[in-house]
Amino acid sequence: MNKFTQISPYEMSGNTIEQIGREWMLVSAAKSGNGVKCGIDYNTMTASWGGVGVMWGKPVAFVFIRPERHTYTFIENSDYMTLSFFGAEQRETLAFCGKTSGRDTDKAEKCSLTPVFTDINGERSVYFDEAKRVLTLRKMYADPIDPALFVDPSCMSFYEKDGLHKMYICEIVSTLERE
Repeated sequence: MNKFTQISPYEMSGNTIEQIGREWMLVSAAKSGNGVKCGIDYNTMTASWGGVGVMWGKPVAFVFIRPERHTYTFIENSDYMTLSFFGAEQRETLAFCGKTSGRDTDKAEKCSLTPVFTDINGERSVYFDEAKRVLTLRKMYADPIDPALFVDPSCMSFYEKDGLHKMYICEIVSTLERE
């Protein structure tokens, strides 16, 4: 198992816009219980939309998930989720996890990812030992994107074939960096 160091979210290194938008991340959530099967007991998906900042006096992450995604149900049923960031050597893994549904495939097994389960306030969360950075998030606010509220109608072009996202604003409750 890799060794991680707990840091303040204010100490995160690198360009977060680059890390989310171009390098991507895995968004993961778990069910309660002891099961360890990806797609059944937890799920993960690749994301390239989101952000970090400050809201309501707390460090937060903004996460966007389409309801059609298998991971959506896991996120809806938990107060916590994680964002796992990787190096360039995991690019194929992230591409696979973005194209393949956890309904059909154990993504972690297929990609040789090692899930790490933790307990936070009696709830289970999951991240991956191969990550360089892990943000554990607690949901604070959630709202479906409303097409009537777009000020710039060109944004709707992202929704021509798939449904609209649900936005989550989440407190960053833990930041781990690999040593």
